[in-house]
Amino acid sequence: MSGQLQHRFIETNGIRMHIAEKGQGPLVILCHGFPECWYSWHHQIDALAAAGYRVVAPDQRGYGQTDRPEPIEAYHILNLTADIVGLVHALGEKQATIVGHDWGAPVAWTCAAIRPDVFPALVVLSVPFFGYDWSDPVPTEGMKHLAGDGWFYQLYFQDPGRAEAELEADVRLTMRKFLYGLSGNPPPGERWNFLFGKDSGVLDSTVDPEVLPDWLTAADLDVFVQTFEKTGFRGGLNWYRNLDRMWALTRCMCGTKIRQPSLFVAGELDVTMAMYRAQFDTMERNMPGLTRKIVLPETGHWIQQERPSEVNTLLLEFLATLPR
Repeated sequence: MSGQLQHRFIETNGIRMHIAEKGQGPLVILCHGFPECWYSWHHQIDALAAAGYRVVAPDQRGYGQTDRPEPIEAYHILNLTADIVGLVHALGEKQATIVGHDWGAPVAWTCAAIRPDVFPALVVLSVPFFGYDWSDPVPTEGMKHLAGDGWFYQLYFQDPGRAEAELEADVRLTMRKFLYGLSGNPPPGERWNFLFGKDSGVLDSTVDPEVLPDWLTAADLDVFVQTFEKTGFRGGLNWYRNLDRMWALTRCMCGTKIRQPSLFVAGELDVTMAMYRAQFDTMERNMPGLTRKIVLPETGHWIQQERPSEVNTLLLEFLATLPR
């Protein structure tokens, strides 16, 4: 596996999962977010493999070439984390450093919280660790309070079919708007907004760029477009439709702290920094093992694609501190 990038399928937690794999050495698993796939990590795969790591980037449940179960409840957080625990075992390994971006971040930190024996180190990109507290409200109830008379995007995603119709009407337009609007490139008036009016859609607050950002090639865009033209967006949207179920299933974890060595990296202009600023400010309280908390200037949400060199350097510096 040290030469060319390999694609194959493994069986884990009752599903058939597609993975991209390269390199030999300690295992590093890269968990993507929404709306993405394994390809979101293409800059990191080569760099980590060249540095002596076995790198595996799966299409997570509901995405790409991995199975997309029909029931909404199949996408709850304990299934998503069991998929990754099962992946480690299917690869013949006992441990892995887990890295997660966007929705991959809750998968990564839940894996680390539940199975510290399997995941002795953690890297989180963009979405800070929330922690688990008895006072946390039911997520959709909190969203309704936040949205007022409008929509919060995660609330807009709750009803099956509504977001699918909007996002799948023109997949290329959807991906251009998401990738541009959430990046660090647009001026303030063109950035995607996570709050919008009841008469608007999730894509209405941003614009279709005339020119792609310099970090996003036409070939990169084609990979995402071709992926979601085949699969649609329902699998990824079903993750959001399990937020209340995730809250209920993780009540036993209230007070849990992540003590493994960990790294957090976000972009200064990432919309999640506005949504979760309080969680970012208090991460050390819930992550005693946090070694570094980095904010990259003039960078948006797609951090590992927008700033691959900087993210690769931070990943390799962190990995170098871990026992091999």
